[in-house]
Amino acid sequence: MLRRRRKGPRPLSPHEAGRGTSRSHRRPRADAEVPPELVLTPESVARTRKPAREPQPQEPPREKAPAPGREKPQAPAREKRAARGAQDVVLVTGFEPFGGDDRNPSWEVCERLPGEIAGLRVEVCRVPCEFRRAIEVVAEAIERHRPALVVCLGLAAGRTHMGVERVAINADDARIPDNAGMQPVDEPIAAGGPPAYFATLPVKAMVAAMRAEGVPAEVSNSAGTYVCNHLMYGVLHYLAASGLRARAGFIHVPSSEEMALDKREAPSMALATMVRGVQAAIAAAHGKVRDVKLADGALD
Repeated sequence: MLRRRRKGPRPLSPHEAGRGTSRSHRRPRADAEVPPELVLTPESVARTRKPAREPQPQEPPREKAPAPGREKPQAPAREKRAARGAQDVVLVTGFEPFGGDDRNPSWEVCERLPGEIAGLRVEVCRVPCEFRRAIEVVAEAIERHRPALVVCLGLAAGRTHMGVERVAINADDARIPDNAGMQPVDEPIAAGGPPAYFATLPVKAMVAAMRAEGVPAEVSNSAGTYVCNHLMYGVLHYLAASGLRARAGFIHVPSSEEMALDKREAPSMALATMVRGVQAAIAAAHGKVRDVKLADGALD
């Protein structure tokens, strides 16, 4: 008789136990220095994790096979995966209003996303428009949900297209204060960190998929120097340093039509169009690891 091998959690190394994270097959980057503000302590991680499950009763005896012609209908494979908790997750984040506005389409898009996209369970996170705190909130969400993809959204008023960002730079240069009154000027996001990070999502494949759905989209080579760039850099820096396997990127959205009602000649886009674009981008990012060749550079 074959004996079933008992499965149990493997012991964590002292380095892993100190970070309060689970074992990952990806090694942390040796040259990625993490500022103290971005390091999650075991106490902060414990606050975000779900409580341990209560002991489950013993498995009841298996049911006898049904008589011929009375077989039970088979559930779809996707439902089986969801029931086992094996479904991958995409974490989508959006910002709270800032700069005197009473709404932010990046979060409004998150609220309108379906619960599942391309087989990925969708989890959303509302991010404060605050330097440093924005990274902490998303890092906690990453630890809680352990997503396969992280897609951050932010508002870029004045743009006519949805912009899939290619790169984030290690610089804060705020033209206006954030919602906490902070206004860093010419300061690094992570002292000693790389000058820049490229998105680990297939940005051109995402743009192509968005355009195929009739959504105006383009590759953007500048995420700015405000909280959007700050968050994109911080998330990529955190993932590189922690060894987590999630791929991440950032999409800027234009103003919504509601925001442009009293602003003459201000470009805008319908929220429904933005939602369709984000869905197409996520599906493309999930389906492709390597990017496609697409001439979508800028001359300016």
